[in-house]
Amino acid sequence: MTRSKLAQLRELSVVVADTGDYDAIKRLRPVDCTTNPTLVRKALDLPVYAGLIERELQWGRAQAGDRNEVAKAVVDRLTIGVGAMLAELVPGRVSTEVDADQAHDTEATIAKARQFIAMYAAAGVPRDKVLIKIAATWAGVEA
Repeated sequence: MTRSKLAQLRELSVVVADTGDYDAIKRLRPVDCTTNPTLVRKALDLPVYAGLIERELQWGRAQAGDRNEVAKAVVDRLTIGVGAMLAELVPGRVSTEVDADQAHDTEATIAKARQFIAMYAAAGVPRDKVLIKIAATWAGVEA
């Protein structure tokens, strides 16, 4: 019997999905998965995330204040929402990237990482299932 390439790979390595495709992760069962802004944007086109999108847009519409800041908060909430859904599918970690716009600001990187961890915790995802990715800049190394 011929084993699939994926089965062969599983024997030699840990499989990590670099996608937000919920159905693919559910089907292929990687150990870990990763998200980044590009992957989240692409994933949000999938029907499985329609409820998440509507919930977060509704939250955003109910917020007062600077619309740009509210929009950024909605993006963060969508990012964590996608990650939280994926965390239910994988036994390992979901990695989430701090925006590259903060790559040269150590304090902003730390603050965003802590915010993401707190948001995951509020969504019921334990800290040991979350990996925060930061830019490989000097500020990122310091963070």
